Amino acid sequence: MTPSSSPSPSQSPSGPDPLLSRGSWHEARFVAQALRTETVGGAVLLVAAVAALIWANSPWREAYATLRDTVIGPSALHLDLSLGTWASDGLLAVFFFVVGVELKREFVAGDLRNPRKAALPVVAAAAGVVIPAVVFVGVVALSGAGGDAMRGWAIPTATDIAFALAVLAVIGTHLPSGLRSFLLTLAVVDDLIAITIIAVFFTSGINWLSLAGAAVALAVWWALLRRSTSTGRPPRVWLLAIPALIAWGLVHASGVHATIAGVLLGLLVPVIRSEEDDPDQSSMAERIEHRIRPWSAGVAVPIFAFFAAGVTVVGGGLGAAARDAAAIAVVAGLVVGKCVGIFGSTWALSRFTKAELDSDLAWSDVFGLSLLAGVGFTVSLLIGELAFGPGSSRDDHVKLAVLVGSLIAALLAAAVLGRRNRHYRALEARESLDTDGDGIPDVYEQS
Repeated sequence: MTPSSSPSPSQSPSGPDPLLSRGSWHEARFVAQALRTETVGGAVLLVAAVAALIWANSPWREAYATLRDTVIGPSALHLDLSLGTWASDGLLAVFFFVVGVELKREFVAGDLRNPRKAALPVVAAAAGVVIPAVVFVGVVALSGAGGDAMRGWAIPTATDIAFALAVLAVIGTHLPSGLRSFLLTLAVVDDLIAITIIAVFFTSGINWLSLAGAAVALAVWWALLRRSTSTGRPPRVWLLAIPALIAWGLVHASGVHATIAGVLLGLLVPVIRSEEDDPDQSSMAERIEHRIRPWSAGVAVPIFAFFAAGVTVVGGGLGAAARDAAAIAVVAGLVVGKCVGIFGSTWALSRFTKAELDSDLAWSDVFGLSLLAGVGFTVSLLIGELAFGPGSSRDDHVKLAVLVGSLIAALLAAAVLGRRNRHYRALEARESLDTDGDGIPDVYEQS
């Protein structure tokens, strides 16, 4: 018996790979380990977000606003930013770096190296951007609101990776690894599309010289890592930090959202398939990811959530938002548009191509995950500020709409996926049998 790099029990050896199939034992271990870290980080994240909401609506809310808006950093480098901006542009880049490394490992050595499997989350992410935008425009048009409201069409297009994975880590501990990998890949592609929208539609100008400088810094980062790979010596952290920080600063100065620098740095980490497939060897990408992930899940993302979630709803803010067509459209886009776009595109691939849903899954699994993708936060709040201006009344309304829509999507997803999680927990107990005692469950092996 050998570990399954060959088709899983639900796959046909000669036919196309089923949609969202079980994948390999290597993949299952990797995703399960990642989700265990995100479970602890997700709990801290939710506590930080709730604490921010309570403080922002308490008699001491002015102190919260003062802390969030406190500016620090060197003005000569155009890095005199508020603490809230440092959290969203700086700390969140650490999370995106981990995501970049994960994606690189998935596409080079994981199950997503199969183009057919990689195509599904890309198509679903694209549909999950287009349909929410269409829903937003339709709701605003039917309401008869003025053209100003239309500027927020892109707000419900982005899935927040941190919050979505946090919810999934809490309610979906036994869901199949294929579903969880799908959400991870979909959310990253979704955010990249959303950031592209920001660059094209909401950026007044791009500093191409800064972007060119960032490309040079990224090339130096890649060369240092490649040299460490060829010599077998572990890279020096302080030496790698220099081009990484320069790349982040130049991407920030270019006008492109700074978190994209984290994704690019992660994608440039060398991944060697033979090392990833060897269970007795720890690759460079694996070591880097394991070292940074706890800081990302336990520190960077919760601090970001604390500064981003503090929206004031007392004093009539909630009622005013409920009467704003743009806010209503945001909720509809997140809850309805995201679900229809992702679930509909996945169903269409199954209906009009040779691909079939994996026999181990049910369409309710895909439906629940499509609902969960409606959890929007980071990029949605950023687009709201760019569309309507930070501090404006409509910006406050769409911020509340993002929180409400995300909460509704999370609760609906929890109801669906929670029930499915109980089903898979019982199934997992039966499939965890290892009759030959080699440490690999029998379900991941074949004769």
